[in-house]
Amino acid sequence: MKGRICMITGAGSGIGKAAAVELAKMGATVVIVCRNQNSGERTLASIKAESGESADLMMADLSSQGSIRKLVKDFMNKYQKLHVLVNNAGVFLAKRTLTKDGIEMTFAVNHLAPFLLTNLLLDLLKSSAPSRIVNVSSVAHYRGHINFDDLQGEESYSGIRAYNQSKLANVLFTYELAKRLTGNCITVNCLHPGAVATNLVRRNSGIYGAVWKMISPFMLSPEKGARACVYLASSPEVEGVTGKYFVKETAVISSKESYDETVSQRLWEKSMQLTRLTVSQTR
Repeated sequence: MKGRICMITGAGSGIGKAAAVELAKMGATVVIVCRNQNSGERTLASIKAESGESADLMMADLSSQGSIRKLVKDFMNKYQKLHVLVNNAGVFLAKRTLTKDGIEMTFAVNHLAPFLLTNLLLDLLKSSAPSRIVNVSSVAHYRGHINFDDLQGEESYSGIRAYNQSKLANVLFTYELAKRLTGNCITVNCLHPGAVATNLVRRNSGIYGAVWKMISPFMLSPEKGARACVYLASSPEVEGVTGKYFVKETAVISSKESYDETVSQRLWEKSMQLTRLTVSQTR
C-alpha cells in the first residue's frame, strides 16, 4: 500500500479506526474523516504509535451535505490522488431525527452521505485508477426494504426498520455504481463486518442502549471487524473484483431485493434529487 492514499470515514473509533491503523501499517497514506476533533486526534495518535506512520485528519459532519462538499473541496486542494475510499461511518437512531438539510438522519448518514461523497470524488478516483471503493453495509440489509412511499419514516418510524433500509441501500448503491463504472478500473464492493462492539447503538438511551451494553462483551473486537474492510481495500486477491457483497473475506449472495435493478435505479435517481447532484456529476 506504499504510495496509496486512502480516505476512511467514521474513523474516530471502532471499525474505521482499526482499519486506518492497519492500512497505515501497510504503508498507506491514510486520511481519516471524523466528526469529533478529540476522537480524531486519538486515532492519529494510535496510527502513529502502532504503525510509525503519520496520518491526516479532516473534519466533517456527514449528516450535512454542505460539510461533505467542503470536505471534498479541502481534500482535493491538498491531494492529487485518491486510491481507496472506505465509506464506513454510520448511525443507529431509536428516535426519528432530522439533519440540518431536513432529511431523516439514518438515511442521510448511512446512505446519502456515501452516495454524495463517492460521486463528488469519482473524477479523482478515476484519475487515480486502479482504485477501490469499499462500503460498510450489514447483515441487517437482509431484513431491509426500500419503502419509496415513506423513505424517511415520516408516516411511521422505527429505528431498526430505518437502519435495515439504509444498509440495503448500501448494497444497492454498490451494485449500481459498480455497473456504472464498468471499464474505469475502479472496483466497488460492500461488506458485513460481523457483530462488532462499536459505539453504533450504545449512544441511544433506553432499551437499545441497555441491550447493546449487555451484549457488547460477547461481540467481535473492532480490530476483527475491520479485517474484511482492510482486505477489500488492499488485498491483491480481490484486484478487479467488483459489485460483490462480502462476509469476512468471502463474496456471498445478498438479499433478493438488492439485485432488483428497478429498485437500484429508482433509489439512485431519488438520491440524486436529495443530494442535488446533476447527471454530469454522477457519470
